[in-house]
Amino acid sequence: MIQDESFRGPGPDGVPADMSRAIIALMKGVLYRDASPLLWQSCLRYLSRIRDYVAVIGLDLVVDETEGYAYLRQRTQEDLPEAGEPLPRLIAQRPLGYSVSLLLVLLRKKLAEADARSGEGRLILALDDIVDMLRLFLPSTANEARQRDRIAGHVARIAEMGFLRPLPGERYEVGRIIAAYVDAQWLDGVDRALAVYGEEAGRGTSEDEP
Repeated sequence: MIQDESFRGPGPDGVPADMSRAIIALMKGVLYRDASPLLWQSCLRYLSRIRDYVAVIGLDLVVDETEGYAYLRQRTQEDLPEAGEPLPRLIAQRPLGYSVSLLLVLLRKKLAEADARSGEGRLILALDDIVDMLRLFLPSTANEARQRDRIAGHVARIAEMGFLRPLPGERYEVGRIIAAYVDAQWLDGVDRALAVYGEEAGRGTSEDEP
């Protein structure tokens, strides 16, 4: 229950201020229940109104109350009720390089293993653990410090995308939204995908790929 009533004060045109804050947070990226409990409650309170609001600009609000996250998804042409000119993209599609894509798969697999083992719901990894996990599938190098810096850059990018939440002491919590991005169908074939990545590493795939 929200105690600070000023958080819910009226905004412009009678729109509740906390609804506006929730929409702004969603526009910036993934909204997590644990990280922003007040904004999360506002998102649920005004769920229908927020969905109607973002639909006007071609977005869908995706909410997983069980896992505790919400995000905005660009509607595809098939999602639109009327045929016509495609809407301009509001949410940019960012191409992922080999290392970032591989790391997302590895993190998703790690989350699935943690769920099967303990079911605690949270997976926290140290940066060094993530580095070691990815190194197995990268070409060997004499400059491990430089390689670590590159991997740290990939980790930072994934954190910016909302799949990792930075914690003190160079640790990261794996966001459960990664389960929606790397879906079960992809995960079923993850061993085959990792074998392909391993072959790429064996052929000396460049780490300079974005």
